[in-house]
Parts: sequence; C-alpha cells; structure tokens
Amino acid sequence: MNNEKLQVTLDAGVKRITFNNPQRRNAVDFEMFEAFAAAVEEAAHDESRVVVITGAGDFFCAGLDMKSIDPAGLASMDVAARIRELINPPVIGLRTLPKPVVARVHGPAAGIGFSYVLASDVVVASQEATFSQSFVRVGLMPDGGATHLLPALVGRAKAFELMATGDTLTAQDALRLGLVSRVVPRADLDSVCDEVISRLAAAPQPSLARIKAALSLSEQQSLAAALDFEAEGQGECFRSADFVEGVTAFMQKRAPQFGKGGKGFE
Repeated sequence: MNNEKLQVTLDAGVKRITFNNPQRRNAVDFEMFEAFAAAVEEAAHDESRVVVITGAGDFFCAGLDMKSIDPAGLASMDVAARIRELINPPVIGLRTLPKPVVARVHGPAAGIGFSYVLASDVVVASQEATFSQSFVRVGLMPDGGATHLLPALVGRAKAFELMATGDTLTAQDALRLGLVSRVVPRADLDSVCDEVISRLAAAPQPSLARIKAALSLSEQQSLAAALDFEAEGQGECFRSADFVEGVTAFMQKRAPQFGKGGKGFE
C-alpha cells in the first residue's frame, strides 16, 4: 500500500514506512496521516518482523504541513475528532505492535515527527539529526502521545522546558537524555541500521513481543488517556487567535506575535 507522499515496502520481513514529501521537508498532511495510520494497522497483521520508519531527502519529518491547512476548512472541522481518528491510533499501534519498531533518523524530527520517534522502540540517529517539540512555535500543544512519552524518558521538568520553548536538541543532546539508542556518522547510518534490523528480524518473535508487552504493561491506559487529553487540548489550540497568528507568521516567514488579540477559528 503506497501513496505518493508515504512509501511502504515489505521485503524479507522488514516493513519500511518512508515519509516521502521532501519538497515539504516530509511534513505531514491529512492524506499522509491517513496513509501512516493504515500502514501501522496493516503491520499488526502482515508478515513483517520489524517495522522501520524513516524519511526521504534530508529530513526525517518536519511535523504538520502548515501549508496544507485550509483556514476556512478549520473553522468547521472537529479537530479533536480528527486527531482521535488519524493521529492517536497509529501511536497506540506502534507501542502495542508485537514486533519492534526502528526509527532511522537522519535529519530533523519536529512536531509529530518527534512524537513518532518517541513511539518507536529503537532509535538510530545520524550526527545531523535534530529533535524539536516545535508545536508551541505556531500556538499548538504537543500531540502524538508526546505529553506522556517524553516526560517518561527525560522527566517532567525537562519535558516541560522542551515543549514550552520548542528548543531544538542535537543528536548528542538526544543521546545524553536517553531519547535515542545510538548516534553514528551519516555515512554509517544505513549499515548500522541494517545490522540492528537484521538482528531484530532474526530474533525469536514471541520473545520480542513479550518484552514489548512487559515494558508497556503500565503504560497503555495512561498513554491512551494522554492521547485523548491531547486531542481535546489541541482542538482548543487550533481554535485560538494565537494559532491563527502562528500560521500567518509561518506563511509570512516572520516571528509570531502571540497574545496580541485577534480572532480564532470559532
């Protein structure tokens, strides 16, 4: 199952899901959200033994494709419902999938792209990779389970700092914080990833499934609750004047002026 902006292949037990929108820095639009959700759901039942998530070109995934948003359409859209439909299921799916998920991160992972990294089991990053909870830059809150997954890895204080500032982490920063499994030179990324993928594909699948289940035993209910809370909160953010300003500033390539009043998408 392929769509032009999301490439999905299955070969020798390895399912590769590639964000393929390099001209938009692999930013995700609603069509890609739908395709990604379908690919993750399919992985639960197909012959894959390992799932690999990566991006084409120089970026892993730059988050939501702001240019794909129709302001007029947002006014009538139930954003919370769309998030519950398109964003939340694949995140739960990645965490509960009875097979390992490897994120191959060769460039920037921002917004929902960072959330997909957090939902993976093994993260191999090149030295050029960066990570950012960039939602706040356009007046949004994190989604994709980030409000649950990130503090579990780095602690509440650091998670709040990263989410509230939208600051960018280098690959070495991410390694120090325990967000990635290893960092390698870009020239070695594919060979290292292939080695990791081969070992996981050759491992006893019942063992890997039970390891994942054991590690996630206390997580499932709290992650589901966090995803639902994010959906409601993100819906409010999308309707705010600050989001309107954030989108406008992004399109005009200027710094946003939040808190200046104005009307949201009511």
